Amino acid sequence: MTATRPYDPTEIMTPFTLHTRDLIQVLSGYGKLILMIIALSFGTATHLNASSEEDAKTVAALDTKYQAAVKSNDAATMDQILADDFALVTGRGKVSSKADLIESARKKEVTYERQDEEPGTQKVRVWGDTAVVTALLWTKAVQGGKPADYKLWFSDTYVRTPTGWRYVFGQASLPVPKTESK
Repeated sequence: MTATRPYDPTEIMTPFTLHTRDLIQVLSGYGKLILMIIALSFGTATHLNASSEEDAKTVAALDTKYQAAVKSNDAATMDQILADDFALVTGRGKVSSKADLIESARKKEVTYERQDEEPGTQKVRVWGDTAVVTALLWTKAVQGGKPADYKLWFSDTYVRTPTGWRYVFGQASLPVPKTESK
C-alpha cells in the first residue's frame, strides 16, 4: 500500500501564482480598499458617460420643446423651461429677460410661421450639470406688421437644478446671409 501524502498546494504553484497569493495576502486592509475604489471608479466613469448621453438627449428634447413653445406663443411652457434669472443676448446686443419673453408670448407680439431648428444641425454638449445646445434656427414670422424670414445660429445653455434642467442663457447670432445658411 502506498502512503498518500497530505495535499500541499505550494507543490503545484508556479512562481506567478505564488506571487499573486503573496500580493493578495499583502493587500489586506488598505490595499483591498484601494482596489475596490479603483474598480468602483471604472464603473462610475462608465455610468457618467451613459448619464451624459442620456442628459444630452433630455436637453435636446427640452430645447426642441422650447422652440415649439416660442413658435406657438405658449407662455406657460416657456415659463416652465426658462430659469428665473434667464437672459437672451441677440446678435445686435439686445438683452431680454424671462419676463420679457413671457410677456411677448402672452401678447402674441410675434406670429410665427416657422421657428424650427434646421434638421441635423443641433449639437448638445454636456459637462456635468451644464449643457450647451447649438443649432441653426430658421425663423419666418411677422412682428409689428413686418415680415421676417431668416436663419441664425444660437447657443442655449441649460443647467441641471433640483427640479430638472432649466434654460439659463441664450445667445443668437446675426441673421446668416442667405447663401451661407443652406
